Formats: sequence, C-alpha cells, structure tokens
Amino acid sequence: MNSTAIELTLENVLYEKKGAIAYLTLNRPKVLNALNTKTWEDLQTAFEAARDDDEVHGVILTGAGDKAFIAGADINELAHLTAVEGEECSSFGQAVLNLVENLGKPVIAAINGFALGGGCETAMACTIRIASETAKFGQPEVKESFLVVAERSGFRGWSVRAAHCSSFSLAK
Repeated sequence: MNSTAIELTLENVLYEKKGAIAYLTLNRPKVLNALNTKTWEDLQTAFEAARDDDEVHGVILTGAGDKAFIAGADINELAHLTAVEGEECSSFGQAVLNLVENLGKPVIAAINGFALGGGCETAMACTIRIASETAKFGQPEVKESFLVVAERSGFRGWSVRAAHCSSFSLAK
C-alpha cells in the first residue's frame, strides 16, 4: 500500500498514523470498549491497513477512556444471538486475533483499566503488553465454570465446561 496519509473512518475504532506507528483506539467507552461484531470488523479493517502500509513499522492498541482497555464481549449483542451465530461471531473474533498475532509487525497493547475475557485475550494476541497501574486482567467466564479455549491453546475457539477439560488435559 505504501501510503503516507491513510484515512480510515471506522465506527468503533480510531485509526491514527504518526510517523511509522499506527495508533488504534477502541472507541466505545460508554460500554467499556466491549467487543461487538462491528468492533471486530473495524479492528480487522484497521489491522489490515496497518499490515499493508509499508510505512507502518508497529501498532499501538488501546481503549478509549480510563476505565477499560476492552471489557470483553458485548453481552447485549450476545444475548440476541443463536448458538450458530454465536459460533460464527467467536470464529470471526479468533480470526481477527490471529491477524493481530501474525501481523508481521510488533503490536503493543497499552492496557488501561479492565482487560477482561476477550479483552484479556486481545492483549495476549499482541506482541508486547504494557499495563497501567489501574489495569485489571481477568477471565470472568471461569467464575461460571465456562472456559473459552482459544486457538492459541491449540484448540479452535471452543467453549467447554471445566468438568470436561480433564479430557483435554486442561484441568486437574
């Protein structure tokens, strides 16, 4: 692509290029930067733009506001999905995280506030994680005896009950 003035107008992600760095900011502070389908699509578009721009040598990802980096999945959206739609949404999110993890350029997660569930997993997909003193990491789904097993763990976006994890050698 090799473009100096890349302009991206996205609904939920701000994209700004300063020199050789692309700054991506999830911009949904009223819902603690929760991940809905549109946000995943915007993240994919922004990371593809950074990947394809020869002048971008690295990416910094953060969340708008001071309460959350990414507070996980948008529960309001998930509540209205069928099981099939939920699986499709999960698979798409995993594909975006694979893009981040294999971008070919360093991605720094600048973590401010909550990094929960999918937010924690997004941070793990980044090359480097830098956390503020107010950062809080967690997997709330574990509290419900539910584990989201990501592709990074050798599985492909599976959700499994903790009682069944022993068959996968994930729980003792």
